[in-house]
Amino acid sequence: MENSVLSLVPPILALVMVLLTRRVLISLGAGIFVGALMLSYADLPAGSSLWEGILSSITSSIVMIYEIVKGLIITDGALNTWNMYIIFFLFLLGMITSLISLSGGSRAFGEWAMKRVKTRAGAQLVAVILGLIIFIDDYFNSLAVGNVSRPITDRHHVPRAKLAYIIDSTSAPVCVISPISSWGAYIMSIIGGIFVTLQVTGISALGAFLKMIPMNFYAIFTLLLVFASIFFNLNLGKMREHEERAILHHQLVDPSKGKVPGQSDVIESKNGKVRDLVLPIIVLIVATVSFMFVTGANATEGEATLLKIFENTDVSASLLYGGLAALAITLLLAFMKRMPTAQIVGGIGSGIKSMVPAISILFFAWTIIEIIGQVGTGVYLAHLIDGRMNVAFLPVLLFVISSFMSLATGTSWGTFGVMLGIAANIVSVVDMNMLLPAMASVLAGSVFGDHCSPISDTTILSSTGAGSHHIDHVLTQLPYAVTAGLLSVVGYLILGFTGSTLLSLGVALILLALFIYMVKVREKVLLAKTASSEN
Repeated sequence: MENSVLSLVPPILALVMVLLTRRVLISLGAGIFVGALMLSYADLPAGSSLWEGILSSITSSIVMIYEIVKGLIITDGALNTWNMYIIFFLFLLGMITSLISLSGGSRAFGEWAMKRVKTRAGAQLVAVILGLIIFIDDYFNSLAVGNVSRPITDRHHVPRAKLAYIIDSTSAPVCVISPISSWGAYIMSIIGGIFVTLQVTGISALGAFLKMIPMNFYAIFTLLLVFASIFFNLNLGKMREHEERAILHHQLVDPSKGKVPGQSDVIESKNGKVRDLVLPIIVLIVATVSFMFVTGANATEGEATLLKIFENTDVSASLLYGGLAALAITLLLAFMKRMPTAQIVGGIGSGIKSMVPAISILFFAWTIIEIIGQVGTGVYLAHLIDGRMNVAFLPVLLFVISSFMSLATGTSWGTFGVMLGIAANIVSVVDMNMLLPAMASVLAGSVFGDHCSPISDTTILSSTGAGSHHIDHVLTQLPYAVTAGLLSVVGYLILGFTGSTLLSLGVALILLALFIYMVKVREKVLLAKTASSEN
């Protein structure tokens, strides 16, 4: 089924259903089942009757889905540590969050922050700054920033969807332009292999990565839009509804959708201290980063440079160990407050329960990503590129193809792995001067598609970290992501024809400023019309 347009059916079905029904699990389930049916039908023996074919396909699909889910848990007779450590960490995070709330740490930290962070813009800037600082890994960024920022943004009535947008837009975009991160190490390892294969000399993988940073237009414009959304109160699309609900009615989430993942049922103590939140978070950050260094150093052969350590670090194991350390200090603080054991056990149970919805979505997302890989969606999209085109269009075309691949597959890392090599091989034939712009456009498009995809694990974890309904985060982030994506298209067109990064950035920045001005003018017109109609 590879190299066939039919390979697009499962991801497109899931994406369309998500948008139409707003039911994430049902939509992902439909995409999973249809994809499995397609694979099963393709394997039917010749001469099967229609009824036999239907029954056989359904049976085979169920077995296939079972085997995929089983593989997410157990691989080669052993625990699938990458997936399961992430799951265990989410459960640990739920327990920690629940116990911090139970002890009154969230309330105390919120009251402390209110005395120092005086405005809604300031509360949002705290989340942005934390997102920029915690650039080691996107998973860690999404969950840590959310738990630290949420008490502050909640007190200033910032909707959870806005917090999720800030978290998601300062995690992957920062990681993808940071050489000292799990992303940077992974990308440079791919680039290094490409350079060896194509016999590229005169520039190292690190040098190429650094030169591509100003060419990564999507990451740059996404970060600029985050600041614009705060300083200019730029509320696009559905975000306006969430902002109005939070400001006017102090409802941080849509009450019609019920409870959100990560929110426990415990009653907050009024006797909490700031340390009840700060100490567990500090331990979580320090322990996780320390274990990243330890696991990376242990897995590195030869000289253990900083880049090699990050290339070989075990992120999921580091998160798990850091989570266990943070849980230990959280429990210690709870016992020091002489909280009843039954109350602590109840808090732990509530924390575990609160993470079940998010983990369910994550399992469904992993399953459909596996199905999509088997039907060959990524391979089909990659083969749409024709090396005989005008080389000036290559950066923008690679950006678009990478965007669709990441959107459909839900993985930017998988798109990096496929598309960076394809981009390099094309330019090696047509024009080696386009090597860095071509690879930069792949990186940018991969993150853009990932931001738009409801099946992306980083999108799911951003929702979880912020305490937002997942579908609300997807729909409210989409207008901002598309805006940054369109600006990137303009930038890559100019870059392809002129070869000037500075000119490309300059023109796109002018367009961004004009866009912000037009949005604010339109808001003033709407407000004037509303005021006149009320009078």
